Amino acid sequence: MQQQEVTEFGIEDARRLLGEVFAPWVLDLNLSIEGFDVAPPREAGADWQPGAILRMPFSERLCRHGGGVCGQALMAFADTSMVIANLAANRSYRPMTTVDQTTHFMRAVSAADVLADARIVRLGRTMSFGRVTLVSATDNKPVAMVSSAFAML
Repeated sequence: MQQQEVTEFGIEDARRLLGEVFAPWVLDLNLSIEGFDVAPPREAGADWQPGAILRMPFSERLCRHGGGVCGQALMAFADTSMVIANLAANRSYRPMTTVDQTTHFMRAVSAADVLADARIVRLGRTMSFGRVTLVSATDNKPVAMVSSAFAML
């Protein structure tokens, strides 16, 4: 009997899935995965959480009247970021669906990329709970805080 080689699920796998499993309009956001944390670094404390860092590049197509990036784009970005964070926590792809998402907008962002730091606070067998902090890439100031729950299918 041959042994199968066990491979670690990593950032390249997550990048591939970002291009394969999401609706075409989500791909139009041109998101990129900049960080992918499946295991704590050696110096991590007890409060370490698996997750991912994503970037949504600025586009005037995402702006509402007045030039600010619209809330709908920010909420879709946060939701997508949580799916990627779930990939990190599960160390693989699992079908899932959003159960709840609460977004607190803190300030407008315009003419700047937005970064999402998505973390899994609790991962259960059938549900996960997480948080996303959205910041302007220009000044690293918070734009929104998002909490969400996902059902694992």
